[in-house]
Amino acid sequence: MSSHSPAMGPVAADNSWRRHIRSTINLGIPFVGAQLAQMAINTTDVIMVGWLGTTELAAIVLASQIFFIVFIFGSGFAAAVVPMVAHAVGRGDVTSVRRAVRMGIWVVLGYGALTAPILWFSESLLLAFGQEPEVSALAQGYLRVAQWGIFPALTLMVLRSFLSGLERGSIILYVTIGMFLANAFLNYALIFGNFGAPAWGLVGAAVASVCASTFGCVLMVAYINNRAETHTYELFVRFWRADWGAIRENLALGLPISFTILAETSLFAAASLMIGTIGTRELAAHGIALQLASLAFMIPLGMAQVATVRIGLAYGRGDMLGVRRAALAVLAVSLCVSVCGSTLFAVMPRELGALFLDTRKPDAQAVLDYAVWLIVIAGIFQMADGLQAVGAGMLRGLKDTKVPMLLALIAYWPIGFACAWLFAFPLGYGGPGVWFGFVTGLGAAAFLLCGRFYLLVRRA
Repeated sequence: MSSHSPAMGPVAADNSWRRHIRSTINLGIPFVGAQLAQMAINTTDVIMVGWLGTTELAAIVLASQIFFIVFIFGSGFAAAVVPMVAHAVGRGDVTSVRRAVRMGIWVVLGYGALTAPILWFSESLLLAFGQEPEVSALAQGYLRVAQWGIFPALTLMVLRSFLSGLERGSIILYVTIGMFLANAFLNYALIFGNFGAPAWGLVGAAVASVCASTFGCVLMVAYINNRAETHTYELFVRFWRADWGAIRENLALGLPISFTILAETSLFAAASLMIGTIGTRELAAHGIALQLASLAFMIPLGMAQVATVRIGLAYGRGDMLGVRRAALAVLAVSLCVSVCGSTLFAVMPRELGALFLDTRKPDAQAVLDYAVWLIVIAGIFQMADGLQAVGAGMLRGLKDTKVPMLLALIAYWPIGFACAWLFAFPLGYGGPGVWFGFVTGLGAAAFLLCGRFYLLVRRA
């Protein structure tokens, strides 16, 4: 460690309810804003591609789901950096902060290289799952470009985790907004051929996403290197030097987080495949409802990150009262926001769905009519979805990831998937039945994860 590394002692504790609520909101606003802006990048792709036609919309729904599964599994290793950094900050250990971030970047770059063939040969995978040939070919064309964005996107996630552990949420929000604006501009230019650019359709959307991720990563590196309070951690000095202990800890924490996230996201991907066997119109409607639900989920996901940071800092300094109050503060704020989201989905389903379609096209109205019911159901499970996300975030703050992984696997698949299939096909409810299956699985996950956190804290 160099002579100008920051001198850091354990973080002081202020466990008043006012302090915890204020800290939750102050950290939650930029975290949630950053999550919304990140999701808006993908949503912009879906909206603009949807203007091309139903077939293109169905293709990007499938392509986005495959890319998201690969990306989100890798993001588990980035998410593991948050409690590692928070615990180190809580106990005043600067060296462990640096090692956690460096080796986190090593892990995600290696992961990106290992998963590249999945995206490159995605057409065969989609055809094997019974998707239409034209839709599968379009989806593969998108993914063969989009796959190059995995590397800057996951590196950016690790850097975000570093800044999250330091409770620096504002820069994360600003960088993500910049990415969103860059992606929207490039989408409009490259999908439709505006501003003298070539009209590349789906491929143009993929190029825009890669450029936006690279832009965000460069901005974040520049910020860290040019701010005194972050530059002194020397994250990129002797970057090639391995720390196998930090890599093992990242994998030990990150793999269960990745499988936990995958258990949920693959449930939604399986739903897309199930609904895809019903028809293209139904799949397009499902994609609209899924984008809206995913946007709403960014709020509890941001609050889950707040829970990991706040609980991790308190646990790192051995403050169990701080752990309990941080958890209750995040749960209270998250529940209030979830109620608002559920109400919006229930009262404005048609207006929300129409944002994703050119209603002048002949088949758009049929897609919108089907999507309305799915959007209403998506509003119903916002409460359960928020609780299970925050529950997982609270447990990560305690560095508890293995048992939550098992609980999530049970809730999402033996319960959630089985109910989705039962409601959709044997009982004949089709797409709405799949979504009611989601409600069951997410509700079970919320009960199990929040219950485990309560038991662990009670024992401590």
